[in-house]
Amino acid sequence: MSKKGQPYSSLSEFILTHIPHRHLITACSLAVLVSLVVILLPDESPTQSKVISVELPIQSQIISEISQDIESQIAEEALTAEPADPQGPQGPQWQEYQIQSGDNLSILFRRAGLSDRDIYELTNKVPEAKDLKRIRPGQEMAFLVDGGKLQGLKYSINQLDSIEFSRSGEKSFTSEKISLKPTARLTYHQASITSSLYMAGKRAGIPNSLTMDLANIFGWDIDFALDIQEGDSFKVMYEELYLDQKMIGTGKILAAEFTNSGKTYKAVRYTDKEGNTNYYTPEGKGMHKAFLRTPIEFARISSPFSLSRKHPVLHIIRAHKGTDYAAARGTPIRATGNGKIEFAGRKGGYGNCVMIQHGQGIETLYGHMNAFAKGIKVGTKVSQGDVIGYVGSTGLASGPHLHYEFHIYGQVRNPVTVPLPKSVGIEKAEMALFTATTTPLLAKLDQLGSSQLAMTEFKSSNQ
Repeated sequence: MSKKGQPYSSLSEFILTHIPHRHLITACSLAVLVSLVVILLPDESPTQSKVISVELPIQSQIISEISQDIESQIAEEALTAEPADPQGPQGPQWQEYQIQSGDNLSILFRRAGLSDRDIYELTNKVPEAKDLKRIRPGQEMAFLVDGGKLQGLKYSINQLDSIEFSRSGEKSFTSEKISLKPTARLTYHQASITSSLYMAGKRAGIPNSLTMDLANIFGWDIDFALDIQEGDSFKVMYEELYLDQKMIGTGKILAAEFTNSGKTYKAVRYTDKEGNTNYYTPEGKGMHKAFLRTPIEFARISSPFSLSRKHPVLHIIRAHKGTDYAAARGTPIRATGNGKIEFAGRKGGYGNCVMIQHGQGIETLYGHMNAFAKGIKVGTKVSQGDVIGYVGSTGLASGPHLHYEFHIYGQVRNPVTVPLPKSVGIEKAEMALFTATTTPLLAKLDQLGSSQLAMTEFKSSNQ
């Protein structure tokens, strides 16, 4: 800095200000002497050059003194210079908290230096603030406090949805719901089954929830407790969701293929003109049947349907009119079809039992339950997939399992092999739109499957 407090405009101004005049005079004289020597020396050859070295002992001394003077001056000015004015954040700042187990609004507001009165002022004035009463661990909440008063609050419900509250008056607030839209990227995986669908999905890097979705799509055609065997395979094309280039989860399965015992099933996702979304075969038939094949996901059959089975408890030959699914006590049991509860209570050797009337002469029975699901009683309507109870060993049972029966007009049928009524498919008037929409997805599934297989074969041949 110059004496006037302004920065130097150039190096020459700095030198003239800080270097003693005696040093400048000496340096100038030296420069003139060197120039004369260079000019007066003859050029010996027009095609050769020669390095000229002139011994000037005073040169290093002058440079050293100049350097010392400059360094001393810079150090002195650094000590006397006024510190820069930091431009830090001005005004109140947001305080961010992650909601922990056991937290409630009162605890969170106290952390932010607020009271229950502030909670009342916010929740009493803004209807949307009722959502704050449903906070869960892992969510985030941020407070803007000025002068001990709440000025703003941000409640992050999940990675995409949030609500912001802003003070708009002495005792009033406004609210705004914000929903971010993630970017969907197409993802493909395929795998062969060696032990179970769950393990195959895990090896392929598919989230457990997506494996469950895959089982639900094909669950009307394939019994995942009985039919799955080594060598079965699947292909699945689905969405991965990204926000700010970071993956935040998985979307819906767009198309999938499952090969079971040499038979291949295909499914594609389609939303009709009415806005209803379901999975269909490539021909437009609904994958969703009127009944699920099994009432328990990923259970194993411990005793099949048989009219001449030896009872494990009574030890006598007695017809086994249903299928037993072994599962851990408390495993959820699902209604295999839409219907109305005809019976819910204790029923002899069945123990805790539920019977559902589905119409068209079809009735299903679920026995040995440990407990009934909430709201399950005679007359209750249930939908396919609703949980109606939990696996137990009540009645004549040697261990926890579900006994499941399928009746048609009072005649017991094998639930594993009985033909299941199918759901309605695509109407003829919409088939052209369905075909145009789903054909590219199915073609992409085949294309990715072929390229993946080719890549696998290439790797194998080069190992």
